[in-house]
Amino acid sequence: MKPRLYLETTVPSYPTSRPSRDLIIAGHQQITRDWWERRRGDFQIYISQLVLDEAGAGDPMAARERLRVLQSLPLLDITPEVAELTSGILASGKIPAKLRPTLRTSRLRRCTVWISC
Repeated sequence: MKPRLYLETTVPSYPTSRPSRDLIIAGHQQITRDWWERRRGDFQIYISQLVLDEAGAGDPMAARERLRVLQSLPLLDITPEVAELTSGILASGKIPAKLRPTLRTSRLRRCTVWISC
């Protein structure tokens, strides 16, 4: 059985975006493209409606490409258990304090979180 993985919005954003001139971002883009091509088949990948909502926002052409990449992935329901898991992750301090102002209730935003279930 393959490990299960929850995919956050940043992951499909990197391989579908235009190459960056910023070397660090360009490196993240390339690493993510490589992972997407070589390793994604090693996992059962899941997303949530929150990921689809976020991927569908912004520039319409870029949003279409992100959504295209995500279209075949199964959706997880946002349940009380998911909200509890999110609260636990935030309470653990594993999300840097500088990212917390961008978080909304029951959402982990703008930070890559891969959770094996």
